[in-house]
Amino acid sequence: QVQLVESGGGLVQAGGSLRLSCAASGRSFSIYGMGWFRQAPGKEREFVARITWSGSTYYADGVKGRFTISRDNAKNTVYLQMNSLKPEDTAVYYCAVPIRKFYTSIYPAEYDVWGQGTQVTISS
Repeated sequence: QVQLVESGGGLVQAGGSLRLSCAASGRSFSIYGMGWFRQAPGKEREFVARITWSGSTYYADGVKGRFTISRDNAKNTVYLQMNSLKPEDTAVYYCAVPIRKFYTSIYPAEYDVWGQGTQVTISS
């Protein structure tokens, strides 16, 4: 059974930084892409960033240049470094594993394993 555990969320002021971590277990981590999504109250879950099994990255327009996704296959962990945070970044952040090996997507429906989420709150 695959499990994902996120950590690193919290409350920071606008302009600050946070680093989220997502530790994976139970699946061959290195052959799967990973994604980060977020969901604000009253809104749908939205794509934030993804990283392929080989390390290529892709970002949503609203976070490009501020967020960096990375992975450490030796630790079965994916990270999301978030800089220059804005109040509109406030949301619960989730990491996820896609259904297929060697694959990533910007669509939540194409991921079948999700972490429990970590709250990120940015004060103005």
